[in-house]
Amino acid sequence: MAVSRRTLLSAAALAPPAAVLAGASPARAVSPAGDVVGKITVGYQGWFACPGDAAPIGGWWHWSRDRFQPPSPGNTTIVSWPDVRDYTHTYPTAYPNLGGGQPAALFSSYDQQTVDTHFDWMRTYGIDTAALQRFNPFGDEGPTRDAMAQKVRAAAERTGRKFYLMYDVSGWATMQAEIKTDWLTRMSAHAASGAYARQNGKPVVCVWGFGFADENHAFTPAACLDVITWFKAQGCYVIGGVPTYWREGRNDSRAGYLDVYHAFDMISPWMVGRTGDLAGLDWFYANVNTADQADCTAHGIDYQPCVLPGDLSAGHRRHGDFYWRSVYNMIRLGAQGLYVSMFDEYNEGNQIAKTAETAASVPAGTGIRALDEDGTFCSADYYLRITADAGRMLKGQLALTAVRPTPPTVTTTPPNTDLARGRGTSTSGYTQVYGPGNAVDGDAGTYWESTNNAFPQWIQVDLGSVVPVGRVVLGLPPAWGARSQTLAVSGGTTGSSFDTLSAAAGRGFDPASGNTVTVTFPASTIRYLRVTFTANSGWPAGQLSTLEAYAR
Repeated sequence: MAVSRRTLLSAAALAPPAAVLAGASPARAVSPAGDVVGKITVGYQGWFACPGDAAPIGGWWHWSRDRFQPPSPGNTTIVSWPDVRDYTHTYPTAYPNLGGGQPAALFSSYDQQTVDTHFDWMRTYGIDTAALQRFNPFGDEGPTRDAMAQKVRAAAERTGRKFYLMYDVSGWATMQAEIKTDWLTRMSAHAASGAYARQNGKPVVCVWGFGFADENHAFTPAACLDVITWFKAQGCYVIGGVPTYWREGRNDSRAGYLDVYHAFDMISPWMVGRTGDLAGLDWFYANVNTADQADCTAHGIDYQPCVLPGDLSAGHRRHGDFYWRSVYNMIRLGAQGLYVSMFDEYNEGNQIAKTAETAASVPAGTGIRALDEDGTFCSADYYLRITADAGRMLKGQLALTAVRPTPPTVTTTPPNTDLARGRGTSTSGYTQVYGPGNAVDGDAGTYWESTNNAFPQWIQVDLGSVVPVGRVVLGLPPAWGARSQTLAVSGGTTGSSFDTLSAAAGRGFDPASGNTVTVTFPASTIRYLRVTFTANSGWPAGQLSTLEAYAR
């Protein structure tokens, strides 16, 4: 099993930080816009598997240290928890239930619906290109990685995204010959797809790991140059995933590899784990990235620096400010493209894919940080939305700004605005003229009544868009007599899959207090709100005249 890059590479030493926010003269473009130049690219692992998903690798690949045992607090490789509400199939784990009471379940990358969902997100949030990570495919991972390439290709073709192969040569001792065999006999066929990324008219290939100063990258300069030259001879545009200090040949870079680095068409220096604060990002901009860009321009090489959302588990994110500073610095530098590290790297906590919002959405008692870890509620898709704004700024559709334009939540609706008023409704059934629309018409005298004598029954409202909801007010006509209704509140983003927001309980409706009940819960980002009834002491049906939803 491949280990994370961070475990292979120690963080590079920082000089004393200096906050530098002055403007800079953009570098001239070396290559014209293509599928990587002028574009947002995300690193895509696609390396999670679960028992029962039919992946050849078997077990809990990349979820567990011992992949043949279910992931748990003592057997895990992840530091962040995904938001799984958009997946149609998930797999139960040995983690405790989530803070909100739901079972702790995870997704499999091997399910085509998972890959399709990820590429749907890429399309929705303006991500242009995905770099599919490919580690040594000649061991037991090979068949699964081959299948993942096909799944990614299908998703990219369907959504109009681009993808390319990014070979990670970490620990691949026989890389020099085998990487060529793999490209010729397996992967080059994907370059025929209209979704395969091309730059300067050539299919894109990235090789990550040449020149790193550790035992997992002990390739000679001659071997590295041979591979780069060979791929170029195949007609490829070759990107190098290189050490942070590639140009200086120190810290994380071996000395004597500058000719290797200068042989690439594009250079993408690694930055994960190098800094965790804004001052550090500014120091790298002034002392490393600026000279990197100048060197690349002087040698006719495109520059694609890493931009980082920050390690959520280490508290780096600052509700998006860290990511935006990283993006801003590289765009004002004039970088030819941006490489987001990473899309789905829940193992290192630097994922932009949808992530648990609050403690209610992570396994209880595990200490896994949710997106609100610094006290600011952020929607599950927040870092995807920041990426969308980053892409707009890179392409000149948004003016260059050091101030993050992306709000942490997807709505600016005041907390006292009823999000359900006048929205579309549906129900399991209703009696006579007492349809579900009566519950959201603002008139406490009209009401919904479900089919009689047939519990359970439910009423559902479509809030129109994905919004945070933390409070629901339910009511009956003010003149009705007191009664108790046993009901649960749930929500979801798709209308077909729901998470429990408040578990089933008897709720007392009393005319002395307005015949209303308020249900509160940790704010959850949903579009569809459902109330399910299983008992009513006053009538054999679910009944509501008021169904209101509020942000908090």
